[in-house]
Amino acid sequence: MKWKNALKDFQLYLKIERGLSKNSIDNYSLDISKLMAHLEQHDINISPIAITTETIQQFIYETAKTVNARSQSRLISGLRSFFSYLIFEDYRKDNPLELIESPKIGRKLPDTLSEAEIDTIIKAIDLSKPEGERNRAMLETLYGCGLRVSELINLKISDLYFDEGFIKVTGKGDKERFVPIIDITKKYINIYRNSIRVHLNIKPGHEDTLFLNRRGKQLTRAMIFTIIKQLAVKIGLEKSISPHTFRHSFATHLLQNNADLRSIQLMLGHESITTTEIYVHLDKSHLSKVIEKYHPRK
Repeated sequence: MKWKNALKDFQLYLKIERGLSKNSIDNYSLDISKLMAHLEQHDINISPIAITTETIQQFIYETAKTVNARSQSRLISGLRSFFSYLIFEDYRKDNPLELIESPKIGRKLPDTLSEAEIDTIIKAIDLSKPEGERNRAMLETLYGCGLRVSELINLKISDLYFDEGFIKVTGKGDKERFVPIIDITKKYINIYRNSIRVHLNIKPGHEDTLFLNRRGKQLTRAMIFTIIKQLAVKIGLEKSISPHTFRHSFATHLLQNNADLRSIQLMLGHESITTTEIYVHLDKSHLSKVIEKYHPRK
């Protein structure tokens, strides 16, 4: 078995069997491509079936000189998944990553914005430009519904169930969930649709896409990042923020206002409650309020 063939088969497996997004598949592919480049650079002619723990350990040791612990851990995880796939397909009997430990990196807590900072960012949007109404509607949707950036740019008009008070969101692995939408978010989406979007020359294939660029096509993830970064600079915000910061802020603010973790989990589309529990670590004051209110010996 050749590396390129094994990688291609693995990519198909990730797409069809596991239903991963293109971004996730690209990340896995990059991990394997780095190992392939290392083998070629050192003139090591060995197949994915025959490669040993020692060879991979040497690759990881060299990589560790140029990347941080988190990136190294991600690389090990990606390679481990690749060789687990080879075992699943009966190409190998063992996983050469089994005895290789990932570096201890601790739990990285996400950055969040205060409610006042959210308001300041949104108020900084220039509404005199056509894209201003769109940008306001997008940021209100990111924050008001706790969406991932990929979920935002893929949102369809047919996903809006405003009369019922929900939007349908397609998340990781094409899994759908219904998220409540508040009146102010509906208001700004409707303003954008009725005063800006109707005047665009919408390109074929994008008729149902909610948020469009000036050319009538779907926005890119990079464009959303750029819009938010520019607004942060405009208001002099010293925090490093991204579209995901609005999602983290959504969850944190719900928790601070006594929403339960299970409800937050469903709205965020987390597979496991343990992923949602990170927000408890963000706001430990919530724990104090819970014990003060509910403990019998308070």
